[in-house]
Amino acid sequence: MEDTTAPNVTKPIRCIVKLGGSAITCKNELEKIDEETVGIVSSQLREAVVTGSGSRKVLGMDWSKRPGKPGISCDADDFEDRNLDSSSFIVVHGAGSFGHFQASKSGVHKGGLNKPLVMAGFVATRISVTTLNLEIVRALAREGIPSIGVSPFSCGWTTSERNMASADLSMVARAINSGFVPVLHGDAVLDDLQGCTILSGDVIIRHLAAHLKPEYVVFLTDVLGVYDRPPSEPNAVLLREIAVSEDGSWSVVQPALEDTKTQVEITVAAHDTTGGMVTKISEAALIAKLGIDVYIVKAATTHSSRALSGEVRGAIPEDWLGTVIRFGV
Repeated sequence: MEDTTAPNVTKPIRCIVKLGGSAITCKNELEKIDEETVGIVSSQLREAVVTGSGSRKVLGMDWSKRPGKPGISCDADDFEDRNLDSSSFIVVHGAGSFGHFQASKSGVHKGGLNKPLVMAGFVATRISVTTLNLEIVRALAREGIPSIGVSPFSCGWTTSERNMASADLSMVARAINSGFVPVLHGDAVLDDLQGCTILSGDVIIRHLAAHLKPEYVVFLTDVLGVYDRPPSEPNAVLLREIAVSEDGSWSVVQPALEDTKTQVEITVAAHDTTGGMVTKISEAALIAKLGIDVYIVKAATTHSSRALSGEVRGAIPEDWLGTVIRFGV
């Protein structure tokens, strides 16, 4: 039975954003961040999150030493008479080229902490994913977003046979009420029955959405949205709108090209221990069932910027490229 500490959120949540691991890291290079994409996404988030940020100087909040920089940059005078009001956003990111290798090599997702390799892999996985989390928090902070890293393991999130068993949302709620933007991540966690497993960012998003009720959810990925087949295949069709029924099944409402019925066909990379796009669509469908629209869109594009700002809510603009998942369309 799932045990969730009831959150006391006094500020309504505008949006929960998932930064896909494949979008923010270089998939074929171990533990390498896609600096360009992360920079653009952070800038777009600043425009969506920080009130009146468009024409004003960015108030950077990463006051730590950086490679190639002579010292720590902080101008205290810049913060005088400045309003740091922000919309209530939550950011969750995947692992990408961080964590997946360590988890796959050791079998952490299958459990078995009594095995030395699994124990070592659990430690190695958490070192990797928390390293990425720190870098994402720093990138957002450099854009003036008051971001705070929150690790599910450290907050006591656990699973039972890989299903969510307990989650303490009190720290997330307190951070939001204090004006911060919590930044969570896919994590290695303890499992009541198999010892340990991997809790994916997509599952975390669904859990947060169920208990915090954001206005909308945005998944930023490395492709334009959901296709009727792997997008690398010839004639792959982008699906603009997917309707979710009461039983959790989904059907295509509006393909990007004229087509009446399309079967969604997905493949998952062999090294992906969290289920890839299969998990993403399944969790998005569960979120949509709550009456919360979900937008799946390519990161660092004009389309992602419009989704983050809320511009896509309601009727889908003709020139917007992405996938909307809604309940009972």
